[in-house]
Amino acid sequence: MSRVFRKTLRGSGPPGGHRDFFAAEVAGLRWLADSGAPVAKVLAVSEDAIELEYLDTTRPDREAARAFGAALAGMHDAGAPRFGSPPAGFDGRLFIGRRPLSSIEYDSWGEFYARERVEPYLRPAREAGNLTAEDEDAVRAACELVASGAFDDDEPAARIHGDLWNGNVLWTSQGVVMIDPAAHGGHRETDLAMLALFGCPLLDEIIDGYQETHPLVPGWQDRVEVHQLHPLAVHAAGHGPGYGTALGRAARASSALARR
Repeated sequence: MSRVFRKTLRGSGPPGGHRDFFAAEVAGLRWLADSGAPVAKVLAVSEDAIELEYLDTTRPDREAARAFGAALAGMHDAGAPRFGSPPAGFDGRLFIGRRPLSSIEYDSWGEFYARERVEPYLRPAREAGNLTAEDEDAVRAACELVASGAFDDDEPAARIHGDLWNGNVLWTSQGVVMIDPAAHGGHRETDLAMLALFGCPLLDEIIDGYQETHPLVPGWQDRVEVHQLHPLAVHAAGHGPGYGTALGRAARASSALARR
């Protein structure tokens, strides 16, 4: 019998809970798994709890890192109908961590990203005292440039994990397994930028494996801070002023890049 990892609303859900919290997680895991991506196996789910197969972790290694990069590229290439699309068949509320996540769909990545992935978190960040007025102004200015299409390209909507920080990347004896997605249709560079933001082990090896499967568009390294605006905004909304400062810095770098 498989060992079980159980999460409840008390320890994992948003304040007060929401009936869609674990349903959204399951929908995301299954949607990513449909692409062949390595994700945690769901054993049971209810409104109050989710049970996943327990995963024993091990040390990161280069072979697993390169295989994960290749799998990540394949997952992205599985695609999504539009930017902002929720997992197939799911029409409930999405979440990133404990915060609601929009599922409004767009044809333009830049407009979607600015309006639905950055701007919604600025007011709570200000109200929490984590974002200064000066930094908020810088972020809003960057959002206008992003929304105008300054970074739009011919890349189709990718099937992304959406919350791919190091804590959601588990190294096991069977390779990397992803947990806790905020899955939606987005830009593939966003997942990679989040891995970089929080310091994923062997990231260079992951990128190498990714590039061997689906090369990134030239200049992707310059756009990392653009794609970090979303996770920084989410963290600024509830995790301290250091994230607000980092968000302002990334916004100024994004604006400078857009004006080149």
